[in-house]
Amino acid sequence: MRSPHLSVVIPAYNEEARLQATLTEVMAFLNGEPYASEVLLVDDGSVDRTSEIARSFSSGPSRTCEVLVLQSPINRGKGYSVRRGMLASRGDYGLISDADLSVPIMEVRKLSAILAENCRDIVFGSRSLPDSKIEVHQSRIRRASSRVFNFMVRLITGLPYADTQCGFKLFRLQTCRALFENQRIHDFGFDVEILYMASKWGLSVQEVPVIWRHWPGTKVRMWSDAFYMLMDLLKIRWNDCRGRYNRAGTGIG
Repeated sequence: MRSPHLSVVIPAYNEEARLQATLTEVMAFLNGEPYASEVLLVDDGSVDRTSEIARSFSSGPSRTCEVLVLQSPINRGKGYSVRRGMLASRGDYGLISDADLSVPIMEVRKLSAILAENCRDIVFGSRSLPDSKIEVHQSRIRRASSRVFNFMVRLITGLPYADTQCGFKLFRLQTCRALFENQRIHDFGFDVEILYMASKWGLSVQEVPVIWRHWPGTKVRMWSDAFYMLMDLLKIRWNDCRGRYNRAGTGIG
């Protein structure tokens, strides 16, 4: 198989109920694309059949998309799984996609075109831009908590984005692999940390509207995780003050 052009990293924790449908959709799309690709399913210490289901997609006849399963013995956090997947990726581009496919996998075409045409290092999906298409909404209280968190992101980190937490982000790995090597946050606040480092290092980043639909079964616990995500924002500023996000040694200059 040719070296992959696109690596799709899917962090997963106890996703046996929907993983079969997710990987079927992802593989059908990628096998229809004109480039070689790989899917890295990172099992974050699941206690169900998540890894078993994922491995069933890794066998069979030759195809343009390869499935690799990375399994952690214990639950380490979404950020840890994304970091592990991105550092194992072999593609020119690396895509983060949630296991529930809240953003349809075909939206990667839009992100790829913008990344290539506008010479971006990162292009990421947003639920909160004027042209974003929300097909199934979250509850009002979750939408309100997202707005509060985004306000805190802007206040504490200075990032200007409308939606840092949408789980659909595309990276040019030649310039962005060092972000994941330098990543320190292993929980849900990792998105902000990656975008904060990218801004600090002068990488080119663009937020774009995407199709998005809410699915039940989210792993985000609204109240407890909101507290830890706020703590992650403070950790980001503390890490920056300690010089932990400096570019020295990253190969980006």
